[in-house]
Amino acid sequence: MRTEPVCLVLAAVFMLSSTTELKKDEALYCSACMAIAEEINYSVSQTDPKKTIHVGGFRLKLDGSLADKKVTLARSEAYLTELLEEVCNSMSDYALYEDPDTKEKSYKRFAPRGNDGSSSALKFACESIVEELEDDIISLFASEADHVTKTLCSEVSGHCKSSVFQHSKL
Repeated sequence: MRTEPVCLVLAAVFMLSSTTELKKDEALYCSACMAIAEEINYSVSQTDPKKTIHVGGFRLKLDGSLADKKVTLARSEAYLTELLEEVCNSMSDYALYEDPDTKEKSYKRFAPRGNDGSSSALKFACESIVEELEDDIISLFASEADHVTKTLCSEVSGHCKSSVFQHSKL
């Protein structure tokens, strides 16, 4: 069996994936990241802060009581996971915008919340980010960290690192 064709195909696939990785559209991925943070922040803000959920294991303490605690529903891992599963469906509410003065490109929300549909490029970028950073996103929102958008999009994902995006409203 000849292995040269297989090796060439594998090398081509590797090179294509490497160059694709390098050519990510920064405006697209930064905007998708900021949209994820905005949408989750909005959903969390719309959740009744009095609603709580029991978290923890079903282990017993020495006194025989359950070792669990209550957290607000909006900051629970289960609720945040549900939000992440649906967040990319709201990307149809965003459109590409170019600042007339700076010529900076980004995606901005233009539609009222609850609109259905999808902007395919932004939705794909959103899904890629969610798949790659799901645990980081949940942990940031669960901990109620300050400056979640900047932390997620600039520091954790690195999608908004250029000086153009550093001066925008992260």
